[in-house]
Amino acid sequence: MYAIVQTGGKQYKVAVGQMVLVEKLNAEVGEKVTLDQVLMLKDDNGTRIGNPLVAGASIVGKVVEQGRGKKITVYKYKKRKNMRKKQGHRQPYTRILIEKIEG
Repeated sequence: MYAIVQTGGKQYKVAVGQMVLVEKLNAEVGEKVTLDQVLMLKDDNGTRIGNPLVAGASIVGKVVEQGRGKKITVYKYKKRKNMRKKQGHRQPYTRILIEKIEG
């Protein structure tokens, strides 16, 4: 049994017991979160594809960690203009343990 869920503008394939790294959610560590934008659901009864969402389906998970990703360097440069700009960025994320797929 698995589902395709959308959160943070991205789509993830999730199954029960799986750890998923998603865009930052406003939730504390240990708190339950519900992802209700389910695009597809596959279980014993078959496959249900939403139009655009599957009615009555949701994913329940527990927040395991809030963190920040690996640092990337953004460097902008314009030749012959003496323009150089160096920036770093660390994207925040939330790690979720999928506990239940309802629907």
